[in-house]
Amino acid sequence: MASHDPLRDLGVRAGEGGGELRVWSAHATAVEVCLFDHADANRIVATAPLSRDEHDVWAVRHPLLVPGARYSLRVRGEGERFDDRRNLLDPYARGLVRSPSGEWRSYVQDDAFDWCGAQKPRVPLDHTVIYEAHAKGISKLNPAVPEEFRGTYAGLAHETAIAQLKDLGVTTIQLLPVHQSVSEERLTKLGFSNYWGYNTLNFFTPHTEYASAAAQAGGTAAVLREFKGMVKLLHEAGLEVILDVVYNHTSEQGPGGPTTSFRGIDDASYYRQDADGNYIDVTGCGNSLDTSVPAVQRLILDSLRYWANEVQVDGFRFDLAATLGRNAAHEFDPEHPLLKAIVEDPQLQGVKMIAEPWDVGAGGWQTGNFPTGWMEWNDGYRDRMRDFWLSDIAAERHHGTASQGIGSMTRRFAGSAHVFSQERGPLASVNFITAHDGFTMADLTSYNRKHNLGNGEFNRDGTDNNHSFNHGWEGPTDDPEITTSRRKAMRNLLGTLLLSAGIPMITAGDEFGRSQRGNNNAYCHDDELSWLPWEHEEWQRDLFEISKKLLRLRRENPALRPVRFGKLGEKVPSASEMHWYNAAGAEMSIEDWDSPAQRVSQYLAASTPEHEEFNRILLVVQGRESEEFVCLPEHPGVSDYVLLWDSALDITGPDVHAPGSKVRMAPTSMQLFLAR
Repeated sequence: MASHDPLRDLGVRAGEGGGELRVWSAHATAVEVCLFDHADANRIVATAPLSRDEHDVWAVRHPLLVPGARYSLRVRGEGERFDDRRNLLDPYARGLVRSPSGEWRSYVQDDAFDWCGAQKPRVPLDHTVIYEAHAKGISKLNPAVPEEFRGTYAGLAHETAIAQLKDLGVTTIQLLPVHQSVSEERLTKLGFSNYWGYNTLNFFTPHTEYASAAAQAGGTAAVLREFKGMVKLLHEAGLEVILDVVYNHTSEQGPGGPTTSFRGIDDASYYRQDADGNYIDVTGCGNSLDTSVPAVQRLILDSLRYWANEVQVDGFRFDLAATLGRNAAHEFDPEHPLLKAIVEDPQLQGVKMIAEPWDVGAGGWQTGNFPTGWMEWNDGYRDRMRDFWLSDIAAERHHGTASQGIGSMTRRFAGSAHVFSQERGPLASVNFITAHDGFTMADLTSYNRKHNLGNGEFNRDGTDNNHSFNHGWEGPTDDPEITTSRRKAMRNLLGTLLLSAGIPMITAGDEFGRSQRGNNNAYCHDDELSWLPWEHEEWQRDLFEISKKLLRLRRENPALRPVRFGKLGEKVPSASEMHWYNAAGAEMSIEDWDSPAQRVSQYLAASTPEHEEFNRILLVVQGRESEEFVCLPEHPGVSDYVLLWDSALDITGPDVHAPGSKVRMAPTSMQLFLAR
């Protein structure tokens, strides 16, 4: 950064003879740093006042601000939210420690680490397959991991965990929040913890409790080294790391919540408020960071730069990202300077940026409206695919007809061009059927309603809008007809997800049918309900093999992975040329698209390659609970169709069919062919 940058080098920069601390606050009248004894973080050994410049940056140099130093801020100002007796965290602290009394202290971090030449994998977007997992839960039950490393950063990077991810065929692991978080007082009183971690205390420090006991005993520097070691091992295996980040709110909650940092430093600047000082909460978490303030924008950018460059992570998924795009009037602006800076910043080039494109405030649903360079969770994709394979089937059983035709499903399967602009293309869409919040894929096929009594809120929490279908019985059953239908539904959902245009995201455990026993909001369960099981039944092992096969087919067939949207009458490079046929092998009519009685489509996609060999596939989708015979299309240049996968079968043979021949489609099934 150039020296004239007024917000340069915030936090502590250690150098010869000590270090410099720089803190931004527009409304403070005095700021003091307190330095604590290394052996007793309650005992102050020195204090020093900070001086203010014309840009509201407060600074001090001190010989004790060296790696290993514990420090806090005390801030004075007008108004009840300032209290210069309170020890506050530096927003830019790269390490945290607890005092004997349980208070948090900032820590001057030693960032030294030998990466041994490990490089970021830089997986191309069209080859990216995301695997959403919890840093603790992924290895807590892994019997191959030494007990002291289960549920830790080291356990996540254990050779057996890496081998499992590589065997499955995913490219990128997306971790639920790993910034230091704390549990809400309401939860701790109920005996729960915030397992998911969407309650951030500090944006620069890895969560201590996910480190091994040895690293925790070694202090915050050892925790950071273990985290970097995890990233290094994953990179050496060719796996990317994306962090789920929560820059929309902090753990300080509402005005009556704990004051640990931002509220005590400059409440009026850091949090969205009306003219009377009342919080404007568009996150549902008690507060919302005010990203219309340049210093708040800079805080987020500096945090991203730190994790992307110093810690070498490959990307970020932004929780409630619509909040970040709200302007001074608290309205979403797709041209918001922060949203633009995140994807245009020179220090963040090549970093994957994924938005959860909504929040709970007015005008908060913004799917498709983020700037070029962003990818977005596609909730419309999630809901329509669940509808097609689950709630529509329930409607057909109960009312004799599905609620909709196949058109809504196929639009999203082909890349959601009605949601994302031509310029952004299909890879702006992160497709998902499930995520950490909501039913698992197995539970989507097993429960019609949520079962969240174990969360301590009388089943009031969690969504009631699940788009699920239990196939005739609520919860576990040994009925073979029901279990067969459920398992085929899972195969259809996985097949849809992994063969669609866009970037697929698998929720950890869906590849083998993990259940949370109908709990669709397990955020407070740090137990076996949430942890990933490593011992599986035979049908689960079969499903894992099918998941592997689908991912292999995705890799081998670039026609399934278009980079751009096609244009009618043009040959667009890396944009699959798509043709749609009905069950009779004729081009689709309006009725074919929209009629709930039809629900059959043949999707013929040919690649327009720039970097791979030419490829053409045919995907046949049959969405009714009755057998159908489909006439394979007679398409110019196609001499035969080789069956690659049938969702109705556990094992698919390479059957060859001529154009114009009829194939049997089992009820509610998919077939993928190579078109030669």
